[in-house]
Amino acid sequence: MSDPSESDGTDRSAAVSRATAETEIDLTLALDGDGDGEIDTGIGFFDHMLTAFATHGLFDLTVRCDGDTHIDDHHTVEDVAICLGEAFAEALGDKRGIRRYADRRVPLDEAVASVVVDVSGRPHYEFTGEFSQESIGGFTSVMADHFAMSLAHNAGLTLHAEVVRGENAHHEVEALFKALARTLDDATRIDERRSDTPSTKGDL
Repeated sequence: MSDPSESDGTDRSAAVSRATAETEIDLTLALDGDGDGEIDTGIGFFDHMLTAFATHGLFDLTVRCDGDTHIDDHHTVEDVAICLGEAFAEALGDKRGIRRYADRRVPLDEAVASVVVDVSGRPHYEFTGEFSQESIGGFTSVMADHFAMSLAHNAGLTLHAEVVRGENAHHEVEALFKALARTLDDATRIDERRSDTPSTKGDL
């Protein structure tokens, strides 16, 4: 992992573990990374999406998940999102110096997705759109929406996501994950002009 580049010199990284009757997860996240991903969730397409998330957000991300995929993909996707959200919250700490707000609109061939985020500390999530096919490999398409919701709630984000258009669920979901990555990279980046927490209340 690369050296962090934030104002107070602290390491903006986190390690989260979670063990339930449904999943066992070990996850690490470095916000100021190189985009390196080492992902093994047992769901090939989900691994592909998390790798894309790390690559396009320039996050260093490792995920190991042993989940009950013999049932379906729900518990694995949801619990990884919970851990990732907790890791973002821990890595950001008091959020001092971050840009806080960001929005991105990302295309992938015929598909377009957009994400708007406020790293507010107030969890709120809205989703608009639909997916053209029910599943992609062993990944249920609507779990992309559920992933974003679980991430937002556990990271303390106000997040509005939209699949604007598309004809192929693979493209729609991938555009959404890439938009999430780019938006979170922008919003969590350090603004060199700011040394305080970006809130009139003084706290996020």
